[in-house]
Amino acid sequence: MVKLPRKIRLAEVGPRRFAAIFKKLVKLSEIWYTEFIKIMALATKKKQKIIGEFKIHEKDTGSTEVQVAILSEQIEQLAKHLKKNHKDNHSRLGLLKMVAERRALMNYLAKKDIKRYNSLVKRLGLKK
Repeated sequence: MVKLPRKIRLAEVGPRRFAAIFKKLVKLSEIWYTEFIKIMALATKKKQKIIGEFKIHEKDTGSTEVQVAILSEQIEQLAKHLKKNHKDNHSRLGLLKMVAERRALMNYLAKKDIKRYNSLVKRLGLKK
């Protein structure tokens, strides 16, 4: 882990020291960003695979089943992240919002077509 001073005053730090600190900060931000992308966003190939598995017709990308399946995968990834980073309350809030959105979509599907709802619950392995 890179240790940085709490306050950096440009007048007190020479140009070489400043350059070294700046490089460390850039490196930390790059590492954080790549880790964030890996954790939070579903890869395009993975999303396309989910869409292909749950689509109703050939050009379907936004049906309720597809949306719920994508949300379920995102929820699963975020839950793994929160097991490692239990103090990450911002991600926890995002997880709760995703769960609420998935629940709303599932309630809509249950009201609209109970057969599709039961099929989706079984395919995703969710509780009713």
